[in-house]
Amino acid sequence: MLTGMPYLQGIGLSLHVAVFACSIALLASMLFSLIPTWRLSFSQLREGLAEGGRTSAGTLWRRFGSNLVVVELAVAIVLLVGAGLLGKSLHRLLNVDPAFRTDHLATLEVDAPDASYPKDEDIDTLARKLLANVSRIPGVKSAAITSRLPLEGNGYTDWIRSVGRPYDGKHIEVDMRDVTPDYLATLQAKLISGHFFTDGDDASKPKVVVINRTLAKKYFAGEDPIGQKFGDISLAPQSLKEIIGVVDDIREGSLDEPIWPAVYYPFYQDPDNFVYVVARTSQSEQSVLPILVATIHQTASNLGTLDESTMAARIADSPTAYLHRSSAWLVGGFAALAFLLSGVGLYGVVAYSVSQRTREVAIRLTLGAQRGAVYQLVLTEAGRLAISGIVIGLVCAVAAASLMRGLLFGVPSWDASTLGAVATTLAISALLASYILARRAASLDPVETLRAE
Repeated sequence: MLTGMPYLQGIGLSLHVAVFACSIALLASMLFSLIPTWRLSFSQLREGLAEGGRTSAGTLWRRFGSNLVVVELAVAIVLLVGAGLLGKSLHRLLNVDPAFRTDHLATLEVDAPDASYPKDEDIDTLARKLLANVSRIPGVKSAAITSRLPLEGNGYTDWIRSVGRPYDGKHIEVDMRDVTPDYLATLQAKLISGHFFTDGDDASKPKVVVINRTLAKKYFAGEDPIGQKFGDISLAPQSLKEIIGVVDDIREGSLDEPIWPAVYYPFYQDPDNFVYVVARTSQSEQSVLPILVATIHQTASNLGTLDESTMAARIADSPTAYLHRSSAWLVGGFAALAFLLSGVGLYGVVAYSVSQRTREVAIRLTLGAQRGAVYQLVLTEAGRLAISGIVIGLVCAVAAASLMRGLLFGVPSWDASTLGAVATTLAISALLASYILARRAASLDPVETLRAE
């Protein structure tokens, strides 16, 4: 996986990162401990202790705590929305239709030394023998060779020019893949028209190609592409090839990249020393991989094998999926922490407020107030804080999500379902925490409370 992401090589915990994190933690501790102390004078503290805390000091503490809770709730909303959007993006990314069946596919790279196979005829013979041996492995239904696996990314391309069409000098760039006759059938890709290659499509026969749907739509719109010809930009006679089939758009590029026009060339007309073997299995593809490696080495001891994996694992561990998954987990971790802190903060502030108003609640109950009025008193204050934090958080979340559009796939930054789910979850959590405190306040014994006061 890291071979496709060299920028992640060597990442780890460094001394600079550790010192920075410790410094921030120390600064935060000092900030949240010294500022309240500075704002509350000693006279206010003495006054608060003398009067049971129902003074300006208590009011100041409650106001400070309320504002802090609103900020915590807003931050929690932003992080939860971010985590939800990234999680939904990852889900949609991993469920992108690649236009072929990704299950029961075993893959690995095979390298044939140039010195041992200097001629195309040598590689041709080796490839046929190799596929024959692999196909005889118990559990292997079909096997094929390709110069590049699907979902490996766009970039292995060719420039083409159609025969009999005006040429404006612009390069027509297409993905190119050299494949053996059974490759597209092994992937179980859908054939739209024409037919696939045969074993007879070798260097001695006229050159033929299979194209994907995107190329057919883009350059042969309203026409039947079967039988059409194209070549290089100079239309040299030796470069001309005839289209014999059109296949559905196999996703050759990354999961989040658009489909490019693609051309599939017969491997036996232009063999290569470095290829991928793809095997469709009737059993667990993971269990076939060791046998597949052993069979290749038995075919020719000088062959090198590497990067053996299942197609499903390649997709799950692809650079695109890895980056989306890492982002989702990272933001999700911070979101879970912010959610916990916001809940604890709200509970603490409302609990402090209830403790400051214990005498008031006791007098209300003594004068005949119903328990429901106490519930309303506590829930109203908690609801005001929760609504303020949620509304501010939703506004900030939409703004933050618009800045991270590049990390999203198939999900708008203003995704209503994510915003609604996060707001509802946080509101229910706030209501639950407030209900516990309201129930405790409503169950006070007014006589005992006033006697204690």
